[in-house]
Amino acid sequence: MGDAASRSQRALALANTEQKNALLNAIADELEAGSHAIAEANALDMDAAKQAGISTGRLDRLLFDEKRIKAAAEGVRRVAGLPDPVGQIVRGLTLPNGLRLNETRVPIGVFGMIYEARPNVTVDVASLSLKSGNAVLLRGGHEAQRTNEATLSFICRTLQEEGFDASLIASVDRYGRMGATAMMEASGHIDVLVPRGGANLIQTVVRNSKVPVIETGAGNVHIYIDKTADFAKAIPILLNAKTQRVGVCNAAEKLVVHREIAEEFLPIAAKALDEAGVELLADDEAYGIIEDSGVNAQHASSEDWNIEYLALRMAVKVVESMDQAIEHINAHSTGHTECIVSEDYSAIERFTQCVDSAVVMANASSRFTDGGMFGFGAELGISTQKLHARGPMGLSEMTTTKWIGYGTGQVRQ
Repeated sequence: MGDAASRSQRALALANTEQKNALLNAIADELEAGSHAIAEANALDMDAAKQAGISTGRLDRLLFDEKRIKAAAEGVRRVAGLPDPVGQIVRGLTLPNGLRLNETRVPIGVFGMIYEARPNVTVDVASLSLKSGNAVLLRGGHEAQRTNEATLSFICRTLQEEGFDASLIASVDRYGRMGATAMMEASGHIDVLVPRGGANLIQTVVRNSKVPVIETGAGNVHIYIDKTADFAKAIPILLNAKTQRVGVCNAAEKLVVHREIAEEFLPIAAKALDEAGVELLADDEAYGIIEDSGVNAQHASSEDWNIEYLALRMAVKVVESMDQAIEHINAHSTGHTECIVSEDYSAIERFTQCVDSAVVMANASSRFTDGGMFGFGAELGISTQKLHARGPMGLSEMTTTKWIGYGTGQVRQ
């Protein structure tokens, strides 16, 4: 399958931007036309997942109803409207002998994508891959297998109708875990592998893959409330980051508060979070303040600081300084997104420079760490590593570069 994808990718690489955009718009139309059938398949997956007792957060990710399908189709159209990175010249120079060199963006080739219970990823990755000239093999997991199969049936039919090979976007789901294992061992057949899901899935791929991996980390996301924070900004940011959608990697999991404002801020924050149904786990100092305010809390364990809850649960810590906050965050962060709420420009600058994460937000919700929100149309994932790509990965991050030299007969002396 990897070799078939590679052959079809070489043909796709010859397509111009207009042809790729026409293909994407046709796929968007086909997904909208087939939204009812895809939603019916998703309803079966949802019923099975509920019977299996999976968490609320994972159920939310699994849901792919007609509204979400139409939103995904609109995302495909947005990708079609974005500039094509293929062929862009990153830099160029002319040597003294007249040899002209251009570093040019080209497709990576064949992507492998291993993910779980996220049927929207099927559409996002397909659209980004096609626009950037890549093929992709998908392992979407058993929980969304019916949904992914239905979605891919419309995508692959459109590929064929538009004169492209259906092996450009293919799934190994029918092979179960053996398919995922084969992808991890397919060095020389798949160019890069991207795991997207929980920490266990990601680390399994990182540890076992013989194919180069772009690591998309779990989101143990922190919000730090500085001593100069404007509470009128801080509370809405906190609630949005924690509760707007809990089962996603950019949802906030930890609240860190400067000691100088903890007595005033924490009762307000605890009441707001409690009313939103959020369970609070606190260090000793935060626990005392929260309990005195009349809101119930639990004592946080040492393990809590490293957990991505993906649920209506949040751990709270009081720190004596911003430097202590930075030290705590860097020690426990997964390198995804961190936030500071502050009215002190110098504090914001220090925080953004010293916190070692892919994205740092100042006076804004962590929920903006998203390829769609960044204007990428969709995203391959949020890279938490430092090589090749970091943060939301869009079209440019799905390309590599090659050097092309244009000479007039030059030879090296």
